[in-house]
Amino acid sequence: MSRTRLLLLCFLSIVILEFESPIGSTQDYQPDIHVIVNMVQLNVAVTDNKGNYVSGLRPEDFVITEDAIAEKLATFGEGDEPTRLVESASDNVKAPSTPPRVMPDLPSAVPASELGSLVGGSNVFILFDTSNYMYRGFVFAQDAIADFIRSLEGTERVAFYSYSRDLSRAASPSSDRTRVVQAVRSTVAGDDAALYNCLLLTVKDAAQYSGRKVIVVFSNGPDNSSVVPPEDVAELAQSTGTVIYMISTREAQIEPVSTAVFERMTAATGGKVYFAKNWRDEKQAFSSIRDDLSHLYSLSYYPRANPNPGWRAITVKLVGEKKKYHIRTRNGYRPLPARFSAESNLSTQPGSSGEAPGNP
Repeated sequence: MSRTRLLLLCFLSIVILEFESPIGSTQDYQPDIHVIVNMVQLNVAVTDNKGNYVSGLRPEDFVITEDAIAEKLATFGEGDEPTRLVESASDNVKAPSTPPRVMPDLPSAVPASELGSLVGGSNVFILFDTSNYMYRGFVFAQDAIADFIRSLEGTERVAFYSYSRDLSRAASPSSDRTRVVQAVRSTVAGDDAALYNCLLLTVKDAAQYSGRKVIVVFSNGPDNSSVVPPEDVAELAQSTGTVIYMISTREAQIEPVSTAVFERMTAATGGKVYFAKNWRDEKQAFSSIRDDLSHLYSLSYYPRANPNPGWRAITVKLVGEKKKYHIRTRNGYRPLPARFSAESNLSTQPGSSGEAPGNP
């Protein structure tokens, strides 16, 4: 064999090996496929001019836009009734494609079984002020909270937290009302109030659960210890779909700044604020929140293609003669995508992949 021919054969062998290697490695490579689910969930209160709740509305009565882009409802529910698929005749809910830089691997369809685990259940977190502002009326507040917990029949899980300078997770989310009430009874008044620090931690905890997420804050005074601004708390609550209700006593109402902050924060998330002058007002406020929760409409959708990676404005309107009704819900969110393993079961427990703060 000539020297020239030998060199040619060596060159061809090298070329063949270079082309074959990637093919072999590709066949052996089995990626861990992940799916980004970015379902937006809304809790919507509809009232007439007299403040009475409007019931019996249907999915087609609502029009939702995100950054002026019309959205299509994926699920719908009213009050404590189970949330249902809007396209019930289909086994899958179609998820529109979005720009790769926002949601690079959004699936073309989400199985209805997995969708149910994303929107099912209702979780209420109660955050109780046990700071030194709370010495007066402590027992009356405990009674009102305990009665509220017992009355939450349509709620899947209830958690009870208390705060002064630090957050105490006295009772993690549970369906056992007796255990949660016992945690309420065991609280004692303590140190300075770091409301916004502790409320931010509570929002982060609530964001790990699927379904409706509600935080009810009982505050007896202004915040005098937090390093977290209330605006950050409100934005995270909006982006995670967490509704905040606040019951504040006269002590907090004396300070105009706290009053204004409470009103803005609750309105931004679709909740309400109540200022109670006495223990009767406190009980009435809790009763009003329970009534509100039982009349909220639960809507969800997959956002259509939207290049905006920042704050997205949400508008919810009614059609036809129903335009005259008033709507209360959150006004937007910042996308925080959550990843789910394609082969893992969706879970609703903290620390799992059931729903992270990315499911707004």
